[in-house]
Amino acid sequence: MALRPSRVALFVTCLVDQFAPEVATATLSVLGRVGVEASVPAEQTCCGQPFLNDGFPEYASSLARRFVQTFEPFEAVVAPSGSCVATVREFYPRLLSRTAWEAPAAAVAHCTYELSEFLVRVVGVVDVGACFPHRVAFHPSCHLLRSLGAAGCARALLERVAALQLVELARPEVCCGFGGVFSVKFPEVSEAMLADKLQDVTGSGADVLVSTDMGCLLHLRGGLSRRRSPVRCLHLAEVLAPP
Repeated sequence: MALRPSRVALFVTCLVDQFAPEVATATLSVLGRVGVEASVPAEQTCCGQPFLNDGFPEYASSLARRFVQTFEPFEAVVAPSGSCVATVREFYPRLLSRTAWEAPAAAVAHCTYELSEFLVRVVGVVDVGACFPHRVAFHPSCHLLRSLGAAGCARALLERVAALQLVELARPEVCCGFGGVFSVKFPEVSEAMLADKLQDVTGSGADVLVSTDMGCLLHLRGGLSRRRSPVRCLHLAEVLAPP
């Protein structure tokens, strides 16, 4: 088993904070079950991803500096979001290069993890003692799959949940159409992508659709609700939390 960091912080993320605080609670519960006590710094704010995606790197840089200042004292930063972690890991070193923040930004980027990859790759755990008696389909978010290469971590955790039946999507790698500001700027394209994804979900026979990013989950949940589908959308942490 990997050596566990002793000073761990939870980065809550904006969407979790505003729309799904229960996901933050579930994340802390899962971490606690595997022996990791995480702090939740009150000074944390947005990682800057929306500004970065919309072409405002100067605003994103300001938030990146605040993030680094807040989380630099910790050995590991865990977030229930692949997209936010990808922002920190991939873009912070570029945003803050050739400044006084370059070295600390690189250090923080190096120790920031999405929840499932932290559990599997850092803590060395795939069975967290969870039980979830439902038919579950897993949607790997684009950032988790392509940026972090950690979709296998989330899947490995789901496969070890007692009573959970994992059913397959026909095309799990296909984007759900959220893409942050993409869904706002290109709503027709986003809705078409969502329709394809939801057809895949309903065809799988799943009772619950699980993912690791609240943006995807809110987008998928809205589409399922408009179609009056009984399929529920849950974050991975909510599936791992019940004993």
